[in-house]
Amino acid sequence: MTGSTAIRPFRIDVPQRDVDDLRDRLARARWTRRLGGDDWGLGVPTAYLRELAAHWRDGFDWRAVEGELNGLPQFMTGLDGYEAHFVHVRSPEPDALPLVLAHGWPHSFVEFADLVGRLADPRAHGADPAAAFHVVIPSVPGFGFSSPPREGLTLAGVGRMWAALMRRLGYERYGVQGGDLGAYIAPEVAKADPDRVAGVYITGGLGFPTEADVPGMSDEERKAYEELRSADWVNGVDHHALLRAAPRTFAHGWHDSPVAALAWMAQKFHEFSMGARPADQVVGRDRFLANLSLYWFTDTFGTSSWPMYTTTGLGWPEGQKAVPTGVYSGAPGIRRLAERHNTVVHWPEGNTSGHHFVALSDPGPYAADLRAFFRLVR
Repeated sequence: MTGSTAIRPFRIDVPQRDVDDLRDRLARARWTRRLGGDDWGLGVPTAYLRELAAHWRDGFDWRAVEGELNGLPQFMTGLDGYEAHFVHVRSPEPDALPLVLAHGWPHSFVEFADLVGRLADPRAHGADPAAAFHVVIPSVPGFGFSSPPREGLTLAGVGRMWAALMRRLGYERYGVQGGDLGAYIAPEVAKADPDRVAGVYITGGLGFPTEADVPGMSDEERKAYEELRSADWVNGVDHHALLRAAPRTFAHGWHDSPVAALAWMAQKFHEFSMGARPADQVVGRDRFLANLSLYWFTDTFGTSSWPMYTTTGLGWPEGQKAVPTGVYSGAPGIRRLAERHNTVVHWPEGNTSGHHFVALSDPGPYAADLRAFFRLVR
């Protein structure tokens, strides 16, 4: 059935031997000698990592997570020679707007586990049923249960795939959301299918200033630029450079050692959470481990790195002018700069911001703002 354009139901069913193997590897972990203090200055603190590993081994229930995720209707279909996994939740509201949710890195479709119900059935969550969505969450090639990437895959190619998926599902008009990696993919969907896409909603990342923009900045804009330059997620482990240089080298370790994988994910989630609390507290410890476990069981630490190892450097998402754009949180982006490449119709100033995981950590406010944007363009 590889490459078949038929839409086939899919359920997650990780073999018990794989679950047992994970616990066994965690139980036999070799822990490094203490290096420095217990802060994050030299990387993930050992005491913190040991506690997190113990919970992954003895407290985290993969089968409960698997059952919850299987409560979301999942499917497979062939797109451009790839086997694409996706979630498709139809709203009970007949006039719902179809919506593609484009996940980020190092995320997966788990990023939207607590958001789906709020979007598909707002009536059940005390919100306006007229703002409902039919929700489609595809897994990017190389992530989760989708096929690994082939040479030549681009983000524009992924955008075309998601546009083709929405046509295959019979949707004539739809919206697109994206954050982190999704902030690059979502605009590509609009470029590929401008006559069908109602609007693009980005979690954040548009209008990020560069050195070339500094001479024309106001004092307020210069302050935003300095905040961007000093952020942990800008100055932490340069995953772009690391994964461009030797993705296979590191993937060997992440796939063989759950502690190595846990440390890597904890490092990146800590940097991306942009706050004083550890990221597993920001998004919830079991949600963090659910995402990590999906990477572990599907062997996708390396294959999900392709957006880094197929590039020559870091570039901020630019967006597109084919359809209207809304942004959940602008800072540290600057609206004036974002409007060079986007027709921005929604740029609220007061939303909770500060990290990559707001759709996971604050699904209620995030859903409310997403609905506010699509009221303007649907």
